[in-house]
Amino acid sequence: MDKATPKDVFEANRERAAPLLKELRADGIGHLIDGKIEPSSSGDSFETRSPIDGAVLATVARGNAEDIDRAATAAAKAFKSWRDMPAPMRKKLLHRVADAIEDRADDIAVLECIDTGQAHRFMAKAAVRAAENFRFFADRCAEARDGLNTPGEEHWNISTRVPIGPVGVITPWNTPFMLSTWKIAPALAAGCTVVHKPAEWSPVTADLLARLVKQAGVPDGVLNTVHGIGEEAGKALTEHPAIKAIGFVGESSTGSAIMAQGAPTLKRVHFELGGKNPVIVFDDADLDRALDAVVFMIYSLNGERCTSSSRLLIQQGIAEKFIERLTARVKALKVGHPLDPATEIGPLIHERHLAKVCSYFDVARKDGAVIAVGGKPHDGPGGGHYVQPTLVTGAHARMRVAQEEVFGPFLTVIPFRDEAEAIEIANGVQYGLTGYVWTGDMGRALRVADALEAGMIWLNSENVRHLPTPFGGMKSSGIGRDGGDYSFDFYMETKHVSLARGTHKIQKLGSTSS
Repeated sequence: MDKATPKDVFEANRERAAPLLKELRADGIGHLIDGKIEPSSSGDSFETRSPIDGAVLATVARGNAEDIDRAATAAAKAFKSWRDMPAPMRKKLLHRVADAIEDRADDIAVLECIDTGQAHRFMAKAAVRAAENFRFFADRCAEARDGLNTPGEEHWNISTRVPIGPVGVITPWNTPFMLSTWKIAPALAAGCTVVHKPAEWSPVTADLLARLVKQAGVPDGVLNTVHGIGEEAGKALTEHPAIKAIGFVGESSTGSAIMAQGAPTLKRVHFELGGKNPVIVFDDADLDRALDAVVFMIYSLNGERCTSSSRLLIQQGIAEKFIERLTARVKALKVGHPLDPATEIGPLIHERHLAKVCSYFDVARKDGAVIAVGGKPHDGPGGGHYVQPTLVTGAHARMRVAQEEVFGPFLTVIPFRDEAEAIEIANGVQYGLTGYVWTGDMGRALRVADALEAGMIWLNSENVRHLPTPFGGMKSSGIGRDGGDYSFDFYMETKHVSLARGTHKIQKLGSTSS
């Protein structure tokens, strides 16, 4: 059989999407509350549109405080039995969720492309990564309660962990399916119940995830999904007294608002927020590999990723030649329909976000920087929210394009003289999520890694996910860590139990005996 051409794959993706979209338009998207798909209590709804061409994908229930209250009540009611379910049974159910995700992998991929504009070459792996999230944490259900034994002279002291209770999970519109599972899977594995508020700009695969969890046999009320606007449903979730913690991925300003809203009920919070991440390329680096990584980490996923390396810090001696090669690569990037397997950059998520990204073209010019490539909207297929991949040179560290998160396919290049200046520039922003360092000198690599104010550092590598490692940032980039045991630390309370040997002396008060 002849190998399928990109055109064949494109057409196959369209054919797969057609019945899914027809079903979406017919059925709409409702909340999942206590195991039932329901409209909003107010009857309000909103339309979700594809960034490819503006076509209406579905009518979505617009949740409010009453819907959040019903979902939180259901989560609270289901909590005790889910918490007390034997770990092997929880493990089995979560593996069944992973199986259900894998069975629908192709559907998830095309729906994510159409709903978010992300290129199929990346979304084809979304379901695989989401299933990995569920399997990884499912296999750790039994050890989630593990603690320490710290014996003293008169007591045995042990610690254990217990699930904190019903939690709220608020997820973003970039790669929403995978990121939702990244938050929800460890919460369920820990024994918590969940109220999920997906981003209003990308509700489609969140609806599918809720249905797959129910299909896998997870009891009613364990996962509840309420759609809606952040200022309405999201705010109600962060304020609800039954919700003990909030896990949020999104903008730093929204994280600040959530922290304030949760303060009266003393909510525990975990935030994965914005970034203006540096990739530092020294003159002794493997420049071929560094170039590949630089291009990948800003222009993949439409640049709409918190860990993108949106600032290239390049040592002066190699800057001219490296920028010349980089310019050629950026000019060659293929912008197109996200279902086309040849596409590298699809449309941005929403017209408001497109306007935000495009506003930085004028910012760059006013700053005095040079737009070496791009700097304009792109006339993509369907008239959607396309933008040219953009490369800005001639920048310095204090320019707005070197300080502010654009969150698009927009790279700012800043030259540096030496190691000390590279560190100063890298740390001179409000964010601290990731940093990337390219050098052949391992001593320098370790010095720079130690000095960078960021929660995650990759040396001579792009961002490669390893599930047991801590994921999170410093400064305005977040609070707390995801991944491995770090996720359980957030979703669980640590309890100390002290067992007396019966030999220690207890002081006697109100007694005449000595």
